Amino acid sequence: MNHIFGPVPSRRLGRSLGIDPIPLKTCNWNCVYCQLGRSRPVVNLRKEYIAPDLILEQAMRFLDEHDHTDIDWVTFVGSGEPLLNAGLGWMIRGLKARCDIPVAVITNGALLHIPDVRQEILAADAVLPSLDAGTAELYRKINRPHARIPFELHLQGLIDFSLEYRGNLWPEVMLIRGMNDSEEALSDLAAAFRKIKPDCIHLNLPSRPPAETWVRPADGEGILRAMAFLGDVGQVVHPAEGNYERGSESGPLSSILAIIQRHPMREDEVKHTLAYWQPESASQTFEHIAASGRVQIVERNGVRFWCDKEAYFPEDRNCKTDKRH
Repeated sequence: MNHIFGPVPSRRLGRSLGIDPIPLKTCNWNCVYCQLGRSRPVVNLRKEYIAPDLILEQAMRFLDEHDHTDIDWVTFVGSGEPLLNAGLGWMIRGLKARCDIPVAVITNGALLHIPDVRQEILAADAVLPSLDAGTAELYRKINRPHARIPFELHLQGLIDFSLEYRGNLWPEVMLIRGMNDSEEALSDLAAAFRKIKPDCIHLNLPSRPPAETWVRPADGEGILRAMAFLGDVGQVVHPAEGNYERGSESGPLSSILAIIQRHPMREDEVKHTLAYWQPESASQTFEHIAASGRVQIVERNGVRFWCDKEAYFPEDRNCKTDKRH
């Protein structure tokens, strides 16, 4: 399997070449908003789930064969939590030694309380950890972490990392209506960020299919409250638009699967992407992929998303899931 995907349009990093060092939904959190479905089970074991030398070889082969001007960042972003791969630091250093494209790590940050983990990712040009709550109670409700990662440990890891890191520290907050968009929740969150002192804070809304059907993005008033409490460092990050590239995959089926395993696509995005790749046969290819048994369609708020067939999304009267087996 290829562990390199894209480049894809990223709402934070422009044109991002993705590197996925983790099997699907291997994660130490089980966030209610996760676009990859539920974590079953929640995993906190750190090991080389995928051989680092294989991943680095695939990344360098892609970079050797493609124009670098179309890539803004090389980004470690997993089908789960990237820091769970014990070879992540080795891969970052290997990339930095062999190409001049900046390297980012998108992580929940839950392992940053471990000094060796912090040391491993200091070489990255940008680190984007998550902090969605300013209290232990809300942290448990939103992120549903592994039992060995309580809120106090998670927050202290972020604080310690901020003191050691010299790159771009851009934490992310996923704003969820009725959960962390109230004055009380945002006041607690702002107090936590004052201890971290990030370069900026990315305010995101769940625009992909959330794991839980009841999750809704914060409304306009909630976004304004967040910006007021978090100050000038808070920046609303809007969904990215643009073309997905086929990368090094051999055909459209493999290419679409490589993307949706890490980045579910709206059905209209799939059609647009196939028309961009091969306009003469886009319709036939769309039907072929839809009938392949490799995709599930998850509907959220009237929008159909193409997701990996192995991802787990609950079904109820507010959610339609078509496994297409």
